[in-house]
Amino acid sequence: MSGPRFFVAGHGHGHTHTHGHGHSHGYSYSHEHSHSHDHVEREPEAHREPLSRGAGSGKTLFLDAFSGVAGDMTIAGLVDLGVPFQVVEESVALLGLSGFALELKPAWGGAIGGTKFDVVVADAQPDRRYRAIDDLLAASQLSSGVKGLARRIFLRLAEAEAEVHRSTLDSVAFHEVGAVDAIVDIVGAAACFDYLGADVVASPLPMGRGSVHCQHGVLPLPAPATVACLRSVPTVDAGIEAELVTPTGAAIVASVAREYKAWPSFAPDRIGWGFGTRVLPDRLNALRVILGSALPEVEPTLGATHVVLEANIDDMTGELAAHALQTLLASGALDAWATPIVMKKGRPALTLSLICERSAEQRLAEALLRETSSIGVRHTPVSRTERPRRIASVSTEFGVIPVKVSEGPYGPARLKPEFEACAAAAKAAGVPIGSVIAAALAAYTR
Repeated sequence: MSGPRFFVAGHGHGHTHTHGHGHSHGYSYSHEHSHSHDHVEREPEAHREPLSRGAGSGKTLFLDAFSGVAGDMTIAGLVDLGVPFQVVEESVALLGLSGFALELKPAWGGAIGGTKFDVVVADAQPDRRYRAIDDLLAASQLSSGVKGLARRIFLRLAEAEAEVHRSTLDSVAFHEVGAVDAIVDIVGAAACFDYLGADVVASPLPMGRGSVHCQHGVLPLPAPATVACLRSVPTVDAGIEAELVTPTGAAIVASVAREYKAWPSFAPDRIGWGFGTRVLPDRLNALRVILGSALPEVEPTLGATHVVLEANIDDMTGELAAHALQTLLASGALDAWATPIVMKKGRPALTLSLICERSAEQRLAEALLRETSSIGVRHTPVSRTERPRRIASVSTEFGVIPVKVSEGPYGPARLKPEFEACAAAAKAAGVPIGSVIAAALAAYTR
C-alpha cells in the first residue's frame, strides 16, 4: 500500500452538546503548511522501523519548535519518529466519536521528507462543552496514563479559554470542527507521549505577530488563549506575522515539557518531522522531534564530587519530616538531616538537607519535592574528603556482627560496629546493647 493512511471513526456520537459561551477554535488548528513536490509516494510509516512501547524510557525527547507547534504537527512528528500510527488510531477509536477520519500521509519541505496528519471531517459536528469532553475522557477505556495526560492538557486549554472570556469552566465550549480537532489532537498526542515514556524537553516557543479572523471577529496574535496556556513557558519573538503556536499546541507543550532549552545536551538517536499546511515566508513549517540519550551533566564546580540538596519548609509536622528523612536515606542519600530555622513572619520551620553523589542529584531532588511540601530545592555542589572504609564481619558470643572500619592517613583507624545489627543481637540475647558493641570491638582487636 502507498500514499495516505486513513482511519475512519465509527458511527454514532456518544455525546451531543448544546451551544454555550466560548469561541470557535477553527482558526487554531489549520494554520500549518507543507511544500508540495513531485516525490515518489510511499507508505507514511515505511521509512523507519517502529519504536517499541517504552522506547523513550531514560531518554530525552526534544521538541524543536523552531516554527511553532500545533496538535496535528505534534502527532505527525511523533509518528514520523517511530511511534506506530496504530497507537493514535486505537486511542481515538476508544472515544466512540464519529463523522471524521484520520489521515496520515508523507509530506515534504523542500528536500526534507516528513509526515502530515489531518482530521478530515465528513459529518457535521456538535459543539462540545469542556465538562462533557472531560466526562467523555474520564469514562473512556483509555489507559490511565493516556487518560490522565489528555485530561490535564484539556484542563489547561479550558482554563485558558475561561480566563480569556471571563467565564467558568462549565461555560467553556469548543465549537464544531474545532472541538473534534482538539479532542483528536490532544488524545492522539497524549497516546504518543505515553507510548514513548521519554523525558520531554522543548525549545522556547516562537511567537508570531499580527491578527487572525475567527468566529468572534479579529484577534491579536499570539491568540489570547495561547498566551494564557503558556504561563511559565519561555517564548521568543518570531519576527513574522503568522500564527505559529496554536492554543492546542501550547497546552500540549506546557503539559508535557519538564524544561525548556534551545538545545539539550544529548546524543540524538531518532528524528521525526511533523509538517503543517501553510507556507511561511522565512522558515520551514515543521516541528522536529528528536529522541536521544542524555549525556552526563558537566560539573558546574571544579572538583565537586557530591551535592547538598536543601529545602526550607514551614508547613510540615515533625512526623512527616521524620518520614521524609527516612525515605530520602532509603532512596540513596548518604546522609539527611533537619535544622530548626525561623522563616519570614517569624514562622518556626525546618531546613531539610541531604548530601548525595552527583549521579543521584536529580533523582533525590525529585524525591525531596515528592516527600515534602516544599516547592523548590537548592543545589549546592560540594566536594568531601573521605576516609577509606570497609566492612569486617567478626564472630562474637552474640553472633556475627559487621564492623565498619575507616582507615587512611588520618591517624588510628576508626571502628564502629553496625548499630542495627548490635541492637538485634542484644534483643535476642536479652543483654544491654553496650555488651554487644564491646564484644564486637574486642573481637575485631583480637
